[in-house]
Amino acid sequence: MSLAYPVSEIAAIIGATRLGNGPDGTVEHLVFDSRRLVNGPKSLFFTFSGPRNDGHRYLGELYAQGVRHFVVSRAVETEAFSGAVFLLVDDVLEALQTLSAAHRKRFSLPVIGITGSNGKTVVKEWLWQLLSPDLSVVRSPKSYNSQIGVPVSVWQIGPEHELGIFEAGISKKGEMARLAGIIACDIGIFTNIGDAHNEGFADWATKVREKSDLFAAARRLVYCRDHGLVAEILAERYPDREHVAWSFEDPDARVFLRELPFSDRASCENALHCAFLMRLLGHEDETIVRRLSELRPVELRLEAKVGINGCVLINDAYSADFLSLGIALDFLVQQSPSRQRSLVLSDLRETGRTPRQLYRDVAGLLAQKKVDRLVAIGEEIGAMREFMDEGLLSRSEWHPDTDAFVGTFAPERFREETILVKGARAFAFERIVRLLERKAHRTVLEISLDALGHNLQVFRGLVGPSVKVMCMVKAAGYGSGSHEVAHYLQYLGADYLAVAYADEGVELRQAGVETPILVLNPEENGFEAMVRYRLEPEMYSLPLLKNWTFFYENHFSGKKIPVHLKLDTGMRRLGFEESDLPDLLRWLKEHPLLEVNSLFSHLVASDAPEHDGFTRLQAERFERMSGRIAEELGRMPLRHLLNSGGIARHPAYRYEMVRLGIGLYGVDGSSLLGGRLEPVSTLKATISQIKRVPKGETIGYDRAGRVERDSRIATIGIGYADGFDRRLSNGVGKVLLRGQRVPVVGNVCMDMAMIDITDVPHAAEGDEVIVFGADLPVQEVAGWLGTIPYEVLTGVSERVSRVCVAD
Repeated sequence: MSLAYPVSEIAAIIGATRLGNGPDGTVEHLVFDSRRLVNGPKSLFFTFSGPRNDGHRYLGELYAQGVRHFVVSRAVETEAFSGAVFLLVDDVLEALQTLSAAHRKRFSLPVIGITGSNGKTVVKEWLWQLLSPDLSVVRSPKSYNSQIGVPVSVWQIGPEHELGIFEAGISKKGEMARLAGIIACDIGIFTNIGDAHNEGFADWATKVREKSDLFAAARRLVYCRDHGLVAEILAERYPDREHVAWSFEDPDARVFLRELPFSDRASCENALHCAFLMRLLGHEDETIVRRLSELRPVELRLEAKVGINGCVLINDAYSADFLSLGIALDFLVQQSPSRQRSLVLSDLRETGRTPRQLYRDVAGLLAQKKVDRLVAIGEEIGAMREFMDEGLLSRSEWHPDTDAFVGTFAPERFREETILVKGARAFAFERIVRLLERKAHRTVLEISLDALGHNLQVFRGLVGPSVKVMCMVKAAGYGSGSHEVAHYLQYLGADYLAVAYADEGVELRQAGVETPILVLNPEENGFEAMVRYRLEPEMYSLPLLKNWTFFYENHFSGKKIPVHLKLDTGMRRLGFEESDLPDLLRWLKEHPLLEVNSLFSHLVASDAPEHDGFTRLQAERFERMSGRIAEELGRMPLRHLLNSGGIARHPAYRYEMVRLGIGLYGVDGSSLLGGRLEPVSTLKATISQIKRVPKGETIGYDRAGRVERDSRIATIGIGYADGFDRRLSNGVGKVLLRGQRVPVVGNVCMDMAMIDITDVPHAAEGDEVIVFGADLPVQEVAGWLGTIPYEVLTGVSERVSRVCVAD
């Protein structure tokens, strides 16, 4: 277990001024997120502050949960926190990193440090799979490789560990030097170099040099010399180190390749890094080959998928340690604000802590996350019983192993709840996942919540902290699934959500979403529901505004009447025109209870430079009309004019709020963001069957597809009823298979389509194909169809399962 530090010692390490009258307690856990509290009395909370959040706001909440040790960057009224200790520093992040670096220096265990553009987490997890049979290994949880994630990871090191494996990622110059001092690696792995975070560096050479700062203390380096720039710079910077610079052309590499259970180049490269590192550590080739053949794919992301009996299933069944359990439980909380929360949990292996110490903290974590039911599987986890509150204990069940659970499984025991499945690899919890997962259409739309959050941060960076962001979740989040997307946007602190119709907003409220919601197309038969569920309507005409006012006054006399006024500045679709203002202003004056929460309009061509003159005209009209309304109201409501494309192209018109739509989902209509957005949606299908078709034969309905050579034709489980447009037939469309684009052959059918896979010789039945995603952008598919990405995204059928994933 990690060492317990007296608070006085921590104060000395980080150079803090001590405030408050608390005793000199001890600290075991470092906390930087109030939602991730484990054991309050043994935790040290770091009050990180940023443009949109301030950790000091949570001092009272954490104090009430038992936390008595805080690192702060400004003075605190300590009288309100009797028995607490506040460590005042200039820079909270620097304090965290300094403390973790000091902790690292107490241990002489060898440490592997991993950096690069891609593959860091996979290499780390595979090394853990390969080396943990022989050694007690501590590693970064998930992809904890940031300025905060690295020190929190290194803090896990305890006297029982024999090897550390930590990854480090950076996005700008100077960051890696700080992480290098914390990790202090003996062996370095540089995975590869690519486009990730390019905006933070002048060029790739600069990025390689910055990343290679991680190896300042390393004695040995492992990398693929086929990445010429990496090899050149590492040789130049570290000529006195031992270099294992392997190549795909090495005979030894080809020997290892033959034993790998996959064939794509990225996976092979990641595995070969591991193989050559194992050889460096002295493992025999026979052992390396055997363990490589047993490598399992790394499930890097948490998945929320459809379960049996109306359940939501979160699959995290490939590893179980204390820190990653906290991460998974956070995801459970995000996905189940109003549902019962159930946890299927195995013994936590290789923690180095006694069961009593470990499961005391696990029980505290389950209580903090308000887990309603526990299914415990394993011999050691029974030690938790004495620490659990009576309510959770009475709703828990205990099984000695996975076989026992599977043998007594009854589907009716799980209904209308959110279930997190979290198990150590040895427990083979994929068997439990198969039992709990609803057997459905194998075509799925995968939604990356991390990409969604990344894109939101890109736009927040553009508009600055003073501008609010309204996120569009109409049309089921552009086809992504409105509930899950809305929950995550709420978690990320979106200021407003917008839906098309009242029933969409009602569904979000019923699912537990509390963020303010704007209804863009209110209808009179939905007025009562909008009031009941606290939805705020757009008002675009005087008759509609009058009816809304009368309804509210008749049913809720004396209460404020929320409205958002839509102004027509040139779209000629919906909205008040300038000629309507006298009557509108008169009505507002006569009904002072009308609460105008925002004024907005819609740009006709925010993406199109050739129409910038008209955009300026619209903005002038908007400012003129907004000014007249504000004068009548005696205040200026929130104003929002810009959509996704306009945010980048027209910074002068950001006002108090912007509306983020298609850009949130990864489509850059402005073409000014330089590839900074990440695709949120990936549409996937699988190969059902493969046939060998002789030259001259025809494929599918109407004999529309004719093969001009002996071919391998695969049938995939997606058709026009799923949203795979029939216009993609006969070579117009392509899908991605094992990294290669292959054409559609013949006519797309209702439930399936055929593709020519002749040039992908290793393709097999059951293989996954990508219809659109990161490597086959939805914009390109839209181009083949002669339409826009909106139509492709929203055209994905409701029968296609939505699976939300998060790193």
